[in-house]
Amino acid sequence: MSTVEYPPESAPAAPTGAQFLAVQASPEFTDLRSRLRRFVFPMTAFFLIWYAIYVLLGAFAHDFMATPVWGNINVGLILGLLQFVSTFVITGLYVRFANRDLDPRAEAIRDEMESGAQA
Repeated sequence: MSTVEYPPESAPAAPTGAQFLAVQASPEFTDLRSRLRRFVFPMTAFFLIWYAIYVLLGAFAHDFMATPVWGNINVGLILGLLQFVSTFVITGLYVRFANRDLDPRAEAIRDEMESGAQA
């Protein structure tokens, strides 16, 4: 059995270090980085505060966390499960944000960089 070899597809030329530095200093990249930070930093702060509240309640508010809600389900269990829910919600929000706002801008920067590298 013989194998058929296909010619390699033409890959764009690799950008130089100077081109990377130029793109990093560009207003488009600065805007992309700013948009990412405006989402990530507040969301991280929100989650860390929410988690710290949960841990502090678990450490110092035993009676509150042991308050029965339904059968053997108490406030502590519900808040613990909500930690998982909030993680998935934050992940979904980030994916939607990245698909809508970050990825198109990053792709435009990459396309511009690759077209400049071929010249």
